[in-house]
Amino acid sequence: MIKLIGAAFILFATTWAGFESSKHFSERTRQLRLLKTALQTLEAEIMYGHTPLHEAARKLAKQLPKPLTWFFESFSKKLTTTETTVKNAWEDSLNEIWKWTPFKETEYEILLQFGENLGKHDTMAQQKQILLTLSHLDREEEEAREKQQRYEKMVKSLGFLAGLLLIILLM
Repeated sequence: MIKLIGAAFILFATTWAGFESSKHFSERTRQLRLLKTALQTLEAEIMYGHTPLHEAARKLAKQLPKPLTWFFESFSKKLTTTETTVKNAWEDSLNEIWKWTPFKETEYEILLQFGENLGKHDTMAQQKQILLTLSHLDREEEEAREKQQRYEKMVKSLGFLAGLLLIILLM
């Protein structure tokens, strides 16, 4: 009886670990989609609302889930409370929240590049920069979706099968 309860706990724990590990794949895809939506909203605020950058970031922070909301809150605060450039505020905010995101190094480079040109140009050039960043993020989202389809189910199954293997070895 105790062996069966122990086996059930082992199986539950390894299956849960597999599901938790696979969550990274779907979370990266979801966060990339949200980031693209945020940049499209930022474009609309800049182009059509003629909203100042700190105000647009503050509005975005209210609309997005964590960790993106933390990023835009931090960016807005840095623009209004400190004597800094837009590039530095963007980079500092990105570095603050980076460990809480499921993004890869390529997304970091894309966002850094975007931050370097943010606020430097007129609205038309800014729109082109946002569209360029969105196209790069589209490519990254497609890659993330492919990895999710390829590996998510495998990682879940691997957790379950590792539990079965462990039970067989211990019995």
